[in-house]
Amino acid sequence: MLFWQVIKVAFRGILANKLRTSLTMLGIIIGVGAIIAMLSLGEGAKKQVLESISRFGTNLLKVRPGTPRMGHIRTGAVETLTMDDAGAIRDKIWGIKAVSPTVSNMSQVKYTSKNATTLITGTTPLFVEINNFPVSQGNFLDDNDVKLMKRVAVLGTTVKEKLFGSGPAIGEEIKIEGQSFLIIGLMSSKGQTSWFDPDDQIFIPVTTSQRRLFNQDFVNDINIQVESLDDIPRVKEGIDKLLRARHRISPGVESDFSIRDFTEMIATMQKTSQTFTILLSGIAAVSLLVGGIGVMNIMLVSVTERTREIGIRMAVGARRKDIMRQFLIEALVITVSGGIIGIGIGVGLGTSISYFGEWETIITPFSIGLGFLFSVLVGLVFGIYPARKASLMDPIDALRYE
Repeated sequence: MLFWQVIKVAFRGILANKLRTSLTMLGIIIGVGAIIAMLSLGEGAKKQVLESISRFGTNLLKVRPGTPRMGHIRTGAVETLTMDDAGAIRDKIWGIKAVSPTVSNMSQVKYTSKNATTLITGTTPLFVEINNFPVSQGNFLDDNDVKLMKRVAVLGTTVKEKLFGSGPAIGEEIKIEGQSFLIIGLMSSKGQTSWFDPDDQIFIPVTTSQRRLFNQDFVNDINIQVESLDDIPRVKEGIDKLLRARHRISPGVESDFSIRDFTEMIATMQKTSQTFTILLSGIAAVSLLVGGIGVMNIMLVSVTERTREIGIRMAVGARRKDIMRQFLIEALVITVSGGIIGIGIGVGLGTSISYFGEWETIITPFSIGLGFLFSVLVGLVFGIYPARKASLMDPIDALRYE
């Protein structure tokens, strides 16, 4: 028979046993649909990870004080990073776009009868550029504020809501640890992440936080923006050598600081997301395996039921490869039909999760192609044995079969 005639016969056989075929296709439909839905969730999670981290800026390095250890036991906080370290990094390492040291502590803030405990971040004007954190109203800190150690503050949206609600805040005075600060600006909203709310903080000049508020000479971290993503490894190595020399750390001795590379953080979070997606897709693949076993089972039943038909076809000139091709195509028709339906269900499920579950999903051509490929492979792998069994039948025994 011609190829299109074989497909026609296959569809006729499927339609002759609608319920049985539908139940056979169910495993394929569920498996393909689940794979597409899980991959769309994984792609959505990757995008959210990138967006979440990119909100804090790009090409970033963060230098933080280390902690001395005795074995695996922490023995206290290290206060080794200074404003001079930040200046040396800015002046001596090539390829750096901006440097901003920060001093951060949790403090109580009051406005009239309202109070809140929030993060007070002493920083410099370059903080907004490095961390991609613009001001929405008013002004951010300037060099003069830092130089004169002014008592001025810029509020994040969360703490502004706690203290002022929907009322105006710029021009008002708040008290931080009993000291009055004039509000000069409001930050734009970044949105809360899984580990930190960047909007729940107040920004003041770094010199003010050191000398007038917290009385400390050290800084809590140094934010660094590198010119190019490709320069990060070289800049990171240069900072490590510079600070070890400045802190007089001998070779072989552990550094009293750490350099956090945000690209490594992105890679780690993406790897975690990818592992989660593979795990869920593996569970979905079990449905395909079960569906494939169902296809093999139904095709073996079909071969048994049509034994006499196979004998007649061989008697009138059908070759063994023709019989094998016919039953293999019938298996493919079942799995591919189930795969197409599963693709539709998977796309619908992914869209529904995004719409109703507030989980971002991204359906890619790759996931659709992968679902279709799996449906074809299941048909080939699980259809080959029944098709071969049919082709190896003895024509005389087949004709005698009742």
